[in-house]
Amino acid sequence: MNSSIIYILVFVQLWLFRLPCRESVCIPSERETLLKFKNNLNDPSNRLWSWNHNHTNCCHWYGVLCHNVTSHLLQLHLNSSPSTAFYRYYDGYDWEGYRGFQFGGEISPCLADLKHLNYLDLSANDFEGMAIPSFLGTMTSLTHLDLSYTGFIWKIPFQIGNLSNLVYLDLGSDFLEPLFAENLEWVSSMWKLEYLHLRNANLSKAFHWLHTLQSLPSLTHLYLSYCTLPHYNEPSLLNFSSLQTLHLSATIYSPAISFVPKWIFKLKKLVSLQFRGNEFPGPILGGIRNLTLLQNLDLFKNSFSSSIPDCLYGLHHLKFLNLMASNLHGTISDALGNLTSLVRLDLSYNQLQGTIPTSLGNLCNLRDINFSNLKLNQQVNELLEILAPCISHGLTNLAVENHIGAFKNIDMLHFYDNSIGGALPRSFGKLSSLRYLDLSTNKFSGNPFQRVVNEDDLANLTSLRGIDASGNNFTLKVGPNWLPNFQLSYLDVRSWKLGPSFPSWILSQNKLLYLDMSNTGIIDSIPTQMWEALSQDLYLNLSHNHIHGEIGTTLKNPISIDNTDLSSNHLCGKLPYLSSDVCRLDLSSNSFSESMHDYLCNNQDKPMRLEFLNLASNNLSGEIPDCWMNWTFLVDVNLQSNHFVGNLPQSMGSLAELQALQISNNTLSGIYPTSLKKNNQWISLDLGENYLSGTIPSWVGEKLLNVKILRLRSNSFAGHIPNEICQMSLLQVLDLAQNNLSGNILSCFSNLSAMTLKNQRRGDEYKNFLGLVTNIDLSSNRLLGEIPREITDLSGLNFLNLSHNQLIGPIPEGIGNMGSLQCIDFSRNQLSGEIPPTISHLSFLSMLDLSYNHLKGKIPTGTQLQTFEAFNFIGNNLCGPPLPINCSSNGKTHSYEGSDEHEVNWFFVGATIGFVVGFWMVIAPLLICRSWRYAYFHLLDHILEPYVNSVLGRKDFHIEHNIADEFLLIL
Repeated sequence: MNSSIIYILVFVQLWLFRLPCRESVCIPSERETLLKFKNNLNDPSNRLWSWNHNHTNCCHWYGVLCHNVTSHLLQLHLNSSPSTAFYRYYDGYDWEGYRGFQFGGEISPCLADLKHLNYLDLSANDFEGMAIPSFLGTMTSLTHLDLSYTGFIWKIPFQIGNLSNLVYLDLGSDFLEPLFAENLEWVSSMWKLEYLHLRNANLSKAFHWLHTLQSLPSLTHLYLSYCTLPHYNEPSLLNFSSLQTLHLSATIYSPAISFVPKWIFKLKKLVSLQFRGNEFPGPILGGIRNLTLLQNLDLFKNSFSSSIPDCLYGLHHLKFLNLMASNLHGTISDALGNLTSLVRLDLSYNQLQGTIPTSLGNLCNLRDINFSNLKLNQQVNELLEILAPCISHGLTNLAVENHIGAFKNIDMLHFYDNSIGGALPRSFGKLSSLRYLDLSTNKFSGNPFQRVVNEDDLANLTSLRGIDASGNNFTLKVGPNWLPNFQLSYLDVRSWKLGPSFPSWILSQNKLLYLDMSNTGIIDSIPTQMWEALSQDLYLNLSHNHIHGEIGTTLKNPISIDNTDLSSNHLCGKLPYLSSDVCRLDLSSNSFSESMHDYLCNNQDKPMRLEFLNLASNNLSGEIPDCWMNWTFLVDVNLQSNHFVGNLPQSMGSLAELQALQISNNTLSGIYPTSLKKNNQWISLDLGENYLSGTIPSWVGEKLLNVKILRLRSNSFAGHIPNEICQMSLLQVLDLAQNNLSGNILSCFSNLSAMTLKNQRRGDEYKNFLGLVTNIDLSSNRLLGEIPREITDLSGLNFLNLSHNQLIGPIPEGIGNMGSLQCIDFSRNQLSGEIPPTISHLSFLSMLDLSYNHLKGKIPTGTQLQTFEAFNFIGNNLCGPPLPINCSSNGKTHSYEGSDEHEVNWFFVGATIGFVVGFWMVIAPLLICRSWRYAYFHLLDHILEPYVNSVLGRKDFHIEHNIADEFLLIL
């Protein structure tokens, strides 16, 4: 009987296959269900335009898949994963465009009426603030459910456990919206489950999670990265009989554990193990020798504090090995050559030393090697010729050519930030498969004669798509008609010698997305053809050259490159026009002149997407145009050191996203701009060195609560400092120096809580650098009264300047509590009493100026204080080192005036030197991160500029980025 039924079913199936293919026509009731479902969704990009009654066949609707025989709706593909359509090369995804692509709204319960639906993908949409609908648990026909990165919050409904047919379940979430589960018992009924992804879930109360998951017989792929897991008792026996993939990156254990879970090493069928960012101390995983089938091992960013164990070299199936930033030391063993299956190898950012073993040449399958930021000390020709023995797989007895060119399979080489020296061998040019090369920040000498890279060196690199060889002092010497055999999308050759003429071969590279030729000695104008050739660029940096001429004469169309940096050149004439797609523009430190009216006001046809605009240090003049309404995306505007006059335009108040405005060192006049009151996004506001007058309005402290930098120095503001300033709890730089302010110093400054915390806590703040500096400068005003005792609560303050006022009374006794102080200037006031002994507790103090007050008594003894010069204490009744006056036994003191040559306030000179000494504790992070470095020196520009300029008699002092780089590299 059973066999007869089988024969009949086979016959019917064969007969159905013999039928001609017919078009699926959706079932009307299911079409109506989809329309109800659509009505509850937000669809900002109108992707569901086809979902309407005019298109009756819902099987042809967007994201819908029907059964080709029964016409029942089987699958809904409504994900919104970021695609290359939203990718921008220099700073990641175009998130603004992506958010306009996501579905939102609500998920209608009518979805449960689709009884045959087996595949539902709603991933990467925006259902923020909603809980996962429990009715999904009634859709028992589902085999595939993907709700990852959808913004769902709260608990994972236990009803999901009713989906016993699920093969694939992804509930992964991001850091802002972690899901929570009281237990994982609801998973135990999913006997068919092969793929489970719970990234970032809070499972801290799921005490039996390991027992539950190991009982699933079909589970093959398990992703628990960034989860919070409870303490547990490991089972004596593990039944993960089918598990091949395990991701436990950055997992948080509650309570914390300080060892690698041993059960991992019992999973002998594992093919992929990802264990990133767990920071477990101690030696690298010893039990890993048991995982003999591993093909992918990722241990990025741990704290192993050991050498690479020999057992790791026995994992012969490994294809991808990532040990980046895992605190490994010692040398690389010659046993590395045993890993003959390796395709990708990353040992970067460790403490590994010595040389790369010659056995690396055995790894003929390697495509990507990253040895960046190690302590390697080989000559480059030795290093690269190590790869020579690797030849094509079909040849075993062929005598190998003794140069790197035999290693033809390599397509990526990363040797960033090592001490590799010597000359590039000629055979290097025979890596015909090489696609990306990173040789930046090494000690290459190029050709052993003239340090030259010529045409022959590059002739055979036909597959090359990316080069980063910055910081190596190469010289490129090619003929004027040279055309490369490659088409690059990425090229960074900053600090090479390419000039004096503009390199014409760049015009042949019409696929470039990223081009950096900064500081390359170009003394030429920009050819017209360049703007056409690089019209698709997303990043262009030609800064710190000697490029001259008027851009307007070479531009046929507005600049369309997303991120354009032409700063520190000799460009002149009118500002160039921009297309609406440009995001960042830096034309600072050039000679652009005339008004910026045409530049700003002639682009009114559609909104401009510009976010960062830097026109500082040019010769722009006239009033700032009142045409900012169309530039609504601006975040950072720098117009300092020009010749602008008049008032700040009202339309600037319409820039709702503006966070930073620098307009110092101009000739602006009028009162404090009321237009700035409209914006509550301010983080940095610099109106210094102008002719603004009147009082500082109280609304500055009431409205600008997010401000971290407020710089109003060198204006004509009068009146009292408003008490409302103290409400600006995030303030880290307050510079009101050189005005006509009167009244007392506010005792409520102790409410400036960002100045009460030390450097460590501020690393993630504005531009990742501002936390390194805190400053109060109230110098050169007409302030009265005593220094308030409460100011000593600012234990995170680095710079304090109250000089050139009319302050009286003692120096606060608690000044020793301000342990972060590096510079103090109380000079030229009427302070009295003795110097508090606690001042000797300031171990980071690199400059102190108490001159010209009415202080008396002995200068406190302390290592720091006795290292200062005598002129820091003159004009008082003080004694003791460093003054040449001994304190008499009867306590009498003498005034030490010093000589006339000290009438100049040498604090301003010393502060520059003192900064270098006092900031030793922050040099390390600046060396590591270029973006911190540039932003940090940019801030110092504002803080040190008034001190240095007052001595030099200049108004143009600033710290250039390349000087900052060289300075730190020397250190």
